[in-house]
Amino acid sequence: MKILVMRYRFIGDTLLTIPFLRNLRDEYPDAQIDMLVAPVSGEIIDKCPYVNNFIYFDTTKKHRYENKENQEKKDFWSYVKLLKAQNYDKAYVLKRSFSSAFLAFAAGIKERIGFDTEMRGFLLTKKVPYIENRHEIECFLDVLRADGITPKDNYLENWVEISELEKVKEAMREKNIRPEAETLKIIVHATSGNRKKEWAKEKWAQIIQWLSNEKKVQVIFNGAKNDYQTYEEIMSYIENNGENLKIPPVNFCGQFSLRETLALTKLCDLIVGCDSGNMHIAASVETPAITIFGPMNAEKWKPWEAEAVVIKTSLPCQPCGLKTHCSRDYRCIKDISVERVKDEINAKLARLIAV
Repeated sequence: MKILVMRYRFIGDTLLTIPFLRNLRDEYPDAQIDMLVAPVSGEIIDKCPYVNNFIYFDTTKKHRYENKENQEKKDFWSYVKLLKAQNYDKAYVLKRSFSSAFLAFAAGIKERIGFDTEMRGFLLTKKVPYIENRHEIECFLDVLRADGITPKDNYLENWVEISELEKVKEAMREKNIRPEAETLKIIVHATSGNRKKEWAKEKWAQIIQWLSNEKKVQVIFNGAKNDYQTYEEIMSYIENNGENLKIPPVNFCGQFSLRETLALTKLCDLIVGCDSGNMHIAASVETPAITIFGPMNAEKWKPWEAEAVVIKTSLPCQPCGLKTHCSRDYRCIKDISVERVKDEINAKLARLIAV
């Protein structure tokens, strides 16, 4: 049997397919399971042992993090031709867009199982209800359930190679960070694919100053090359206040690949950040996470680990999912105080030190 799994674009969404893929492989141990992924976010699971082949789908230049330099862009119909030539027996359309279902339909894949969203149900052979207030991992597993497969588990995992860990350790040493030192290493992740999900830079500046001077931890910034300036702006708030940091943060933005970001996150003790794919990266390598949520649904998108901490407000319009115009000027995230974030970090640090 030849099976295609379709979930391209976005780091977090791609990561959250891992339990689905593991249970699918358990059901079809001898099948050829291929996955259609985006050229950047697909790297985050490219060591997944449950997939035979990754097919990189790249037709757009629009997304902030998904563009890959020197990557050839192809048109939609070239992918129709490519998938049709593979003669897949079944496609699981985990992406919810109309175009993804149409791609599976146009490629002539006989069985097409996916969410009944965006008026695309007529393109599917099995339509699966999409539940908004359900974690995305469980929604993906609902697709298996609709196809008569009972999932055996739902845990998140990932695969980091020794060479990736060693490369990151060397980069840390070059910045005078000793990976084996007792000083706690905390990633502060202040950026997101959508700016409306980001907490205020001046508030992050207060958190960083507190972590460096009072908690005496090593703060690390990491992200894409185009995130570098955001952290420079955050640091400017501290510099303008005339503050000296006892342990200066290190900015690794643009230095690591997604695979190496996995390794860096695994080597750190905690990540604190806004709702983004990096929080799911942390969950996949069992690094504790504290996530600040604004307009998005925390029940659906929180890091999938037992002790994940979610910080959010409870406005009547929340979560809006960024689907409507905000008449409250995004108070959902702006009203989260620095003291509240400090309290959650303190509680998490106490548990880390106790361990």
